[in-house]
Amino acid sequence: MAPIRVMLVDDQALLRTGFRMVLSAQPDMEVVAEASDGVEAIEALRSTATDVVLMDVRMPRLDGVEATRRICAAENPPKVLILTTFDLDEYAFTGLRAGASGFMLKDVPPSELLTAIRSVHSGDAVVAPSTTRRLLDRFAPMLPDASAAPRHAGLDRLTGREREVMVLVAQGLSNGEIAAHLVLSEATVKTHVGRILTKLGLRDRVQVVVLAYETGLVRAGSGGTGGVR
Repeated sequence: MAPIRVMLVDDQALLRTGFRMVLSAQPDMEVVAEASDGVEAIEALRSTATDVVLMDVRMPRLDGVEATRRICAAENPPKVLILTTFDLDEYAFTGLRAGASGFMLKDVPPSELLTAIRSVHSGDAVVAPSTTRRLLDRFAPMLPDASAAPRHAGLDRLTGREREVMVLVAQGLSNGEIAAHLVLSEATVKTHVGRILTKLGLRDRVQVVVLAYETGLVRAGSGGTGGVR
C-alpha cells in the first residue's frame, strides 16, 4: 500500500524536525512537505498531494485555525490533525469547528501520534467524543443561540433511530456503549453512524458532535442528558 503522505505545519523548525524523524521511520508514512505557517501550508498543498496535515495553531501570518478552515473548504481536502500545547484550549475548539478531524497535545507519546495519523487517514476522528463534549461545554458561550441558528436541512432526512444514535454520539458514547443502550449490535450502530455522516455531509464523529451542539440537538452543560429536538 502507498504510504500516508503527511505535511508538517509548525513555526518551530526544531519541532518539525522531531516529527519528521519519528514519521520517516515508519514504513507506512512519508513526510511530503513542511510549512512554517498557514500561508505556506496552503501554497504547498497546491502542488503536493497530501493525505494528513499536522497543523500547529499559533503561527505568524495565518494561524492554524484559519488555515484549517480554508483547507477543509477546498475540494477533496486532506485530513487535518490539530496539534495544541494546552489541553482544552480555545484553539482546539475552533479548530474542530473549522473542519479538523481531531486534536492532540504536542507532547503526546510518539506511538499515540502515529496511531492518530493512521486513524485520521482511515476516516476516523482521533478525539474521543467525550473529550469533544468537554470542549464544547467549556466554550458554550462561543456557540450561536440554538433557537436563532439556522436549522440543518439534513436533520429532517434522519430516521428516528438515526437521530437517537446522533444524540448518543454527541453525548460521548462509543459504538459499543450506544449498542448496549439501544440493544443493537455494534455493526448496526456503525451502519447508522455512517448513514448519519452521509446524510448530513459530515466527515467524522467530531463534526457530528459539533453539529448536535450548534443545532441544539444536545445542550452544552447538559452532562449528556440533552434530548432530541
